[in-house]
Amino acid sequence: MRTRIVAPVAAFAAVAALALTGCVDNSTPSGSSTSSAAASVKKDDSLAAQLPENIKSSGTITVGMDDTYPPNEYKDDNGNPVGWEVDLANAIGAKLGVKTKFAIAKFDNIIPSISGGKDDYGMSSFTDTTDREKQVDFVNYYSAGILWASAKGKTVDPDNACGLKVAVQSTTYEDTDEVPAKSKKCTDAGKPAIQALRYDNQDDATNAVILGKADALSADSPVTLYAISKSSGKIQAAGKTFDQAPYGLPVAKGSKLTPVLQKAVQALIDDGTYKKILDKWGVADGAATTAEVNAASKG
Repeated sequence: MRTRIVAPVAAFAAVAALALTGCVDNSTPSGSSTSSAAASVKKDDSLAAQLPENIKSSGTITVGMDDTYPPNEYKDDNGNPVGWEVDLANAIGAKLGVKTKFAIAKFDNIIPSISGGKDDYGMSSFTDTTDREKQVDFVNYYSAGILWASAKGKTVDPDNACGLKVAVQSTTYEDTDEVPAKSKKCTDAGKPAIQALRYDNQDDATNAVILGKADALSADSPVTLYAISKSSGKIQAAGKTFDQAPYGLPVAKGSKLTPVLQKAVQALIDDGTYKKILDKWGVADGAATTAEVNAASKG
């Protein structure tokens, strides 16, 4: 999880993929223009009226995003952000009658940018956790799990991975919580630790498995599934999805924007736009029926 998580599988951003032979085809689904998802969304005047004054006056909502996590968010061949979360953010903007501006940044810089007022909210596969809720509020919109992958033909058990090398994207839940917890169980039992290989991009983590540098990777389930589907048979699922958790849009603590985003997401769920976006990208397994706030602390 980032502190990211979710359902079809990690692929490769174009630049990284082209740099290595035998890597993944990260083409987007046909008809996946990010503008198409928002094109049929009608502005909700009552919700637009509830926006904070700075957003209403500028006509723009700024969304922090790390576009290195396909199929959720990544770069197209022209360097523009694409993915199902990009489509969803554009649809939210359309519902609120404002232009969506993506502020691309490293994953671990997004929450500080939100807390500091630089970004209005984040859309980057953030797993809602109680620790994160101390910094920001979350509008929940999806449920994802963790799924490991290994090289084709290589059997890896995530619950018996002592001594293995596991590739993760830095600062994700898999990096900060999941793999370290598994490694501690190993060392507590007198077994070798799991060696976490940390990469700035999910693409590089996936490539590490393909190239034999890592025994396995751990990522959000949609990311892993997508990576598998784009690997030309070079990697496979290692075990089943586990540790389901909610994704959330991080918003400044106590912000007036939080209830507006919650209502906007719920409106997109209710009118079918949300489901259409998830279906297009093949990630509907984690669909939410209700947009909640700070689900981690309620669970």
